[in-house]
Amino acid sequence: MFNDASILVTGGTGSFGKHFIRTLLQRYRPRRLIVFSRDELKQFEMQQEFNAPCMRYFLGDVRDRERLELAMRDVDYVVHAAALKQVPAAEYNPTECIKTNVNGAENVIHAALFNHVKKVIALSTDKAANPINLYGATKLVSDKLFVAANNIVGGDRPTRFAVVRYGNVVGSRGSVVPFFRKLLADGAGELPITDPRMTRFWITLNEGVEFVLKNFARMQGGEIFVPKIPSALITDLAEAIAPGLPLKIIGIRPGEKLHEIMCPLDDSHLTVEFTDHYVIRPSISFSTQRDYTRNEAGEQGQAVAQGFEYNSGSNPWVLSVPQIRDLLAQA
Repeated sequence: MFNDASILVTGGTGSFGKHFIRTLLQRYRPRRLIVFSRDELKQFEMQQEFNAPCMRYFLGDVRDRERLELAMRDVDYVVHAAALKQVPAAEYNPTECIKTNVNGAENVIHAALFNHVKKVIALSTDKAANPINLYGATKLVSDKLFVAANNIVGGDRPTRFAVVRYGNVVGSRGSVVPFFRKLLADGAGELPITDPRMTRFWITLNEGVEFVLKNFARMQGGEIFVPKIPSALITDLAEAIAPGLPLKIIGIRPGEKLHEIMCPLDDSHLTVEFTDHYVIRPSISFSTQRDYTRNEAGEQGQAVAQGFEYNSGSNPWVLSVPQIRDLLAQA
């Protein structure tokens, strides 16, 4: 699929973007591989590592529709990874988060349609399911925009849009793992914990990239893909990183949940289970009916039971402290 293809990644200098691009360069022979991001320093630094002849670096912001239209000329596949993601920052700067996560999503859709891109996958988050914070709410809106965009395509080369939703990425920039490690490096005598009951879904960068690549082959358009991944208690994560170090309970931060959800109970009638993932079908009808129990890769799924919810607190796959250490080593 990606040999001799042109692929663009918004937010391409981020943790996901860099690993995605590294994987494509190792595994395929793309015609063009375009990094679209707004930080010239990060692009300069990235060019020192990724300088293959197919690489292109395009300065721009997803808030700028015209710039996106230029960047997507003759592009076959798009991964939309650009977003403002820090929950507390979004609570204090809501309009900035909306401009990037909602208006930016709309601009990506418009530019993809304008340029007849074949397939677009937008990265989402577990915080978009039953959101209680602004970041999650903007990503829910973004998810809805990308799903509904399948209703306005047409012509000989219709663009298809899908969403990939997953949990915390182990070791990604801004996540709790590097935060804890920095505290330890600075000589901290305790680790701050918001609530000892708190759980989160965890996935490695490699698993996230592989899941996106597989879903380009699986997608029909309109799906929200959710991987089956493990959960972990925040206290067990702290123990895995700093055995025996005291914990300081600081309370839940603005917009934070005790547990995260990836497939809400209210969407159980739309959810299909496959061997290693779930698909949330669109709640709206498209002009062309699609059978989401069988994907384009030939995999067969089945509807989940009514009342099903995929919740990090009730997830049967819970990592032990040794397993968390193994996961951190993989990352």
